[in-house]
Amino acid sequence: MAEINHFEYGWITPALSYALSVLGSALGLVCAGRIRTAATGGQRAWWGLLAAWAIGGTAIWAMHFMAMLGFAVQGTRIRYDVPLTAASTGIAVAAVGIGLFIVGTGRLNALRLIAGGLFTGAGVAAMHYTGMAAMRLDGDLGYDSTRVALSVLIAVVAATVALWLAMTVRRGLAIAASALLMGVAVNGMHFTGMSALSVHLHDRPGDVAGTSVSSLLVPIVLAVILVIVGLVYALLAAPTEDDRAAVAYLAARQSAEPPAPAAAPEPAADPVGLRARSTLGQPGTPFPSRRQPPR
Repeated sequence: MAEINHFEYGWITPALSYALSVLGSALGLVCAGRIRTAATGGQRAWWGLLAAWAIGGTAIWAMHFMAMLGFAVQGTRIRYDVPLTAASTGIAVAAVGIGLFIVGTGRLNALRLIAGGLFTGAGVAAMHYTGMAAMRLDGDLGYDSTRVALSVLIAVVAATVALWLAMTVRRGLAIAASALLMGVAVNGMHFTGMSALSVHLHDRPGDVAGTSVSSLLVPIVLAVILVIVGLVYALLAAPTEDDRAAVAYLAARQSAEPPAPAAAPEPAADPVGLRARSTLGQPGTPFPSRRQPPR
């Protein structure tokens, strides 16, 4: 059995993975809060998609990949299968999006919350083990079934709590505290699942196919940065509840005010004083008589 190191670069990879999970959770909670105040179905779908990208793509999947940068197996190189890695991203985003749809389409109750948590938690666990299956190394992977079950249980509980927070938390301080808690849960699920892994190296070393971590790091980091910038821009550009309340107040105030009286028409300009000299046609002015010619 090969020796496994989960922290090859020390504290830097777990610290960055936790920071990503907290940042993605905070952005996702803010976007989920906009779902409840959206006026139309299209707006709710838009904010739900953004929340799914923030939580599923950044808080969960990007955190997973960042933590995997510190994963090493003594005696073999590690490569990644790109299609499976991309599929794990889609699984994470879709699982969170469907979970938000389950709990956010009607009145929140225990049945909806449990159903959404079960589906999302199972999707998060599927994302994790799909990402692990994308690893290519000179050996065979094995898993401890008890720890795998524990990691799935943590994923379901964490997903249920995350969905409940997404539907109930509104204040800034509560969002920050919830994001810190969600970061602990996501990282706890990841490292619990990683602790279940064992690697048995092959007797004869062979070539390892796939893409190296360094080749995947740059595009993934750029994608994460673009997603975060896009989410922040969408949040800053969207009107808040205070903005909508102010617009409604101004509209109600304008409708309540009486209309202003019409202004009297101003007389036309008379620069040379023709109007003052002429009295023809004015009331009380006699009409001039025509003089008779002499006979």
